[in-house]
Amino acid sequence: MQSSAQSSEQSGKSEMDAVGNSKAPEFGPRMLQHFDFDPNFRNLNQGSFGASPREIRKKMRHYQDLAEAMPDGFIRYELPKILDESRAAVAKLLNAPTDTVVFVPNATNAINVILQNMTWNEDGKDEILYFDTVYGACGKTIDHIVDKPLGRVSSREIDITYPCEDDDVLSAFQAALDSCASAGKRAKACVFDTVSSLPGVRFPFEEMTEACKAAGVLSIIDGAQGVGMIELDLSGLDPDFFLSNCHKWLHVPRGCAVLYVPFRNQSMITTTVPTSHGYVSTSRVRFNPMPKGDKLAFVSKFEFVGTIDTSPYLCVKDAVKWRQEILGGEKGIIDYIQTLAKEGGKVTAAILGTEVLNNKSGTLSNCAMTNVALPLETAEAVAAHNWMMRVMTPDYKTFIPLRMGDSRLWARISAQVYLGMSDFEWAGHVLLDLCRRVREGEHEKS
Repeated sequence: MQSSAQSSEQSGKSEMDAVGNSKAPEFGPRMLQHFDFDPNFRNLNQGSFGASPREIRKKMRHYQDLAEAMPDGFIRYELPKILDESRAAVAKLLNAPTDTVVFVPNATNAINVILQNMTWNEDGKDEILYFDTVYGACGKTIDHIVDKPLGRVSSREIDITYPCEDDDVLSAFQAALDSCASAGKRAKACVFDTVSSLPGVRFPFEEMTEACKAAGVLSIIDGAQGVGMIELDLSGLDPDFFLSNCHKWLHVPRGCAVLYVPFRNQSMITTTVPTSHGYVSTSRVRFNPMPKGDKLAFVSKFEFVGTIDTSPYLCVKDAVKWRQEILGGEKGIIDYIQTLAKEGGKVTAAILGTEVLNNKSGTLSNCAMTNVALPLETAEAVAAHNWMMRVMTPDYKTFIPLRMGDSRLWARISAQVYLGMSDFEWAGHVLLDLCRRVREGEHEKS
């Protein structure tokens, strides 16, 4: 099979024409010149760990060098200024006030900050609602919250079956609210996605936010797959909490996530995770070694959370600038990757002789990931899908997440500015070959 470098040489503007994006001539395999992938590797899984351009990682090393040159001067006095610039850059991208956003290492940390800071009524009636497609780490955080206070709060899982319409999701939420009330419980918060991880489909988060407001339930939006992939307007949306990884789709180095808390809820966030110098105790005053400032308490808490490498946070402004100057800005990027995912998924499915996961209204596919069914029997899929993922990198120099759903095995493929239609065609042949090997029983021999 051809390497990514070979594909880059043979592709070009035809890739752009295939997805109708003539205004962005650099999009497609030629964009690989900005990244440091192995020449034989095709990164079809932006949705897990992201990928940062060489230029942005040079910026990261520059900030690290500054911290090594004069640790105290940089970390105490210069870093907060650059951090404010990055907060302002991502706030503009999200259409949110700068002082409502801070940075944390990843989405898992952010969901912990939110849930660990919540207080629960002593009557034990509070419930956390979530959907069964919740990201595993978020689900386990909810489990820990439920386990920790010994009966103070419970959780309620909302089942949905894909493909489904947005109205079906809202109906399932309402049914959960009714069940909650019938059980004598109180729905306090609901965790839901912008784009779920597995399957990688668009979630009706805008409608869910409104439904939460109507029900008096705190909305906690897990936008881990969010900024850089879909358009977001937090001032218009007005959720109670929102979080998004910047290293997945915004081309920021790992790990960096943005946590948004509107002014009305910032008093709820009394501590970072882990608790650090920004915490203000109600019982005593402790020495804070960092310089005093006049920033909001919410912002100050997250400015210094122990000694960690925060250089990815500082790169956010540089990534936003790079995307504007090199890629032409957010709208063109989002249009390209979403269109590529939709059209590329059809190409992959045609090669496999299967279908793309979508609903009749087409809303599930309004993102930059596509889910394609594999032509395997249920028993074969159950027995082999872990083996299939394990051999993808050594045997094919790629990785595509697989999941079981509705008795079928689905492949999730991410679109990105350095990919084109030929990559989705190549992915189809890789998956087809893997299915052949499964039918021949190769997975049973290893």
